[in-house]
Amino acid sequence: MKLCTIVGARPQFIKAAALSRCIQATSDLDEVLVHTGQHYDANMSDIFFSELDIPKPKYHLQVGGGTHGENTGRMIERIERVLLDEKADCLIVYGDTNSTLAGAIAASKLALPIAHVEAGLRSYNRKMPEEINRILTDHVSHFLFTPTDLATQNLLQEGIDAKRIQQVGDLMLDAALFYQNKAQPVGELKIDKDFIICTFHRAENINDETRFSNIINALNIVGKDIKVVIPLHPRTKKMLTKMNVNFNHLIFIEPVGYLQMIWLLKQCVLVVTDSGGLQKEAFFFGKPCVTTRNETEWVELVDYGANRLVGSDPEKIILAIQEMYFQTIVFCNKFYGEGFAADRIVEELRKHN
Repeated sequence: MKLCTIVGARPQFIKAAALSRCIQATSDLDEVLVHTGQHYDANMSDIFFSELDIPKPKYHLQVGGGTHGENTGRMIERIERVLLDEKADCLIVYGDTNSTLAGAIAASKLALPIAHVEAGLRSYNRKMPEEINRILTDHVSHFLFTPTDLATQNLLQEGIDAKRIQQVGDLMLDAALFYQNKAQPVGELKIDKDFIICTFHRAENINDETRFSNIINALNIVGKDIKVVIPLHPRTKKMLTKMNVNFNHLIFIEPVGYLQMIWLLKQCVLVVTDSGGLQKEAFFFGKPCVTTRNETEWVELVDYGANRLVGSDPEKIILAIQEMYFQTIVFCNKFYGEGFAADRIVEELRKHN
């Protein structure tokens, strides 16, 4: 069976590393990797392929920049050509990016089976591009690989045939367990304890000047007493240069690779983020998380007390950080499986070989 895998953004590189390693160990599966170029900054893309030993993409579509519609449209056209040339038997897409949706649309038009990894997640906020991407992808996919009980229930409630759904666990946990002993220090960072790691990049926070200012100012207040380290996403960096906001108490560093992020997660005492993946990664390494969004797809972590939603309200952000700082989070594998999601996905795909 020839599998065509679409990736384009940081979380997808990490998930692909876990699954590709399992595919390579299987003699009757062959994988062609396609990088859309959605993340085209070297620090957000190239580093992941080298450090995670992901096979070099056979195709790099170099689609980056532009609006959501422009990006998605160009991707659909170029992915379709790859699928026709490669005569793939199945398309694999991850998560909820524009690359995910573009791959699903291109494959569905060719009546090619689609495997959606991390299916069934819902924030119930349709203003988020990611929410639209994941819903549309789920409803055209043949294989729906869910990470959690709630994700499975979401699909069933939407009328998707249970035979198409396989709950396999979370590939991000597979990756965290495999790479945790390969963590690499961040050379430019001179502190190694009692700091907060913070990332934010979502359009809802970056494109709204009020939300952006509220978040950055709240973090700057916290930074007077607690070290706040922020790896700068290109989109965040661009907004910082445009706005007159006070951030003299924050520590900015360049974007980091996955192995360096694992090191930061191991060393820090708390995570502040709007990233879906980092909410889980904080939990994997036993660190409390404060999420600068009004909702999350990973509601089980909020219910468990490992994560707190604060939106962009400065007072809520500061209070949540103060209350969760040094809080002990006990990792348990009842939410995301035991780290064998890749094996279960490969086993299911091979049944249809």
